[in-house]
Amino acid sequence: MIYFDNGATTFPKPKTVLDKLMDCSLNYAANPGRSGHKLALKMDLEIYETREKLCKLINGDNVLNMIFTFNGTDSLNLAIQGVVKTGMHIVTTSMEHNSVLRPLHKLEKDKVIDLSIVYADKFGYVNADDVINAVNENTKVIVTTHISNVFGTIIDIKKIGEFCRKNDIIYIVDAAQSIGVYDIDVNDMCIDILAFPCHKALLAPMGTGGLYIRENLKIAPLKQGGTGSYSYDINQPEIYPDSLESGTPNGPGIVALGKALDFINEVGLSNIRKHELALKDKFIDLLKDNDHIILYGTLDERQSAVVSLNVKGIDSSELSYILNDEFDICTRPGFHCAPLAHKTLGTESTGAVRFSFGYFNTFDEIEICVKSLKSIIERVKERD
Repeated sequence: MIYFDNGATTFPKPKTVLDKLMDCSLNYAANPGRSGHKLALKMDLEIYETREKLCKLINGDNVLNMIFTFNGTDSLNLAIQGVVKTGMHIVTTSMEHNSVLRPLHKLEKDKVIDLSIVYADKFGYVNADDVINAVNENTKVIVTTHISNVFGTIIDIKKIGEFCRKNDIIYIVDAAQSIGVYDIDVNDMCIDILAFPCHKALLAPMGTGGLYIRENLKIAPLKQGGTGSYSYDINQPEIYPDSLESGTPNGPGIVALGKALDFINEVGLSNIRKHELALKDKFIDLLKDNDHIILYGTLDERQSAVVSLNVKGIDSSELSYILNDEFDICTRPGFHCAPLAHKTLGTESTGAVRFSFGYFNTFDEIEICVKSLKSIIERVKERD
């Protein structure tokens, strides 16, 4: 089996991550912060240590401002709805995932905010200047992805962040496709809120996500409940992380994330990124001259290890099905929860097949996949 769907979730996970998940589940999966016995204390300590590792990865200032969530959608809803106020103007882009677009659209539909959407160019690249130029005197928040989940195009988040910091605008970054591969420094890039899942390039189990909030920025909680702290008070605690972490967390998943971060640090972000980009470049080089294949994106250094394509004469879902059924190659067809991204590149009626490469993929797998695509093309030609 060849797995090219790492943009959805990475597979496989490092063995050390799975071993940690099993060890925790078998030996000390008690409720952290709710009890004083040794199992709960051990779980609490290991969650805190993972919080520290994650904060260090992005150069955060305060480990307590690293909030654990259950996925990227959870993080983005918490970020967006936690800072919005009636009458705000918010700027976003056409390359966003529905985890950004749907909350913003609902807020606009309910007449809570005014919304401007900045469209990418025909290659899926968002110019930072276009985002900045969409700002008006009432703009209080800008939300952008770091890397498109459909076309892999990279946004200059540092340029946008610096503008936001100078103009007292809150900058929320969706790092779902970048954290764990690209260097992110929330201070240097002037990111106010960084939202992300942990089951993608951070190599953790599903059901884990994160949200980092800069110092002195308060986010209103979306839910209230048990936090294990201030239990005598019926008011929700105001301190981080407690105010935003009501309910029992995915403790085993979080401590397994700690092992995943150890793995990433041992291999090195630059080595992971170099390998993935080399896979992407080889894939593009082997396909770019084929007249029957339509490649999307900038196809250069502005694109991460995500490549979407279509084969002329065949539906994207059918292509992905054949790759899976006959060649045992896993890809993602359709619209990738990003309708405006497809509208931007003219694939809103056809969708596309996404190939998202990960650290555990090989160059041999790239060659096998290309041969498989060429075999399908020959079949389509004969059919037509």
